[in-house]
Amino acid sequence: MSNNTESTKLPNSTYNILSALGREADFLYSTVDKYIQDAQSEGRQNLVDLWNEIKQDKQRHLSRLRECLEKEAKDNKLTTT
Repeated sequence: MSNNTESTKLPNSTYNILSALGREADFLYSTVDKYIQDAQSEGRQNLVDLWNEIKQDKQRHLSRLRECLEKEAKDNKLTTT
């Protein structure tokens, strides 16, 4: 298996930011709302609260990762090596 730098021509740290952004966005936009709905339909308010808390944490993570990616772009670290 080749490392990320070989397959993407991006520095590993930049690839890691992109990868984490994808995971966080996938969870936020295709998973967590379903978990919240399931908990609501079962009357499990404690789980609704938990999933909403996790959703807020993930939103903060996504925002921080986006800021890092913007800095990478500004510093020209998104160009191929």
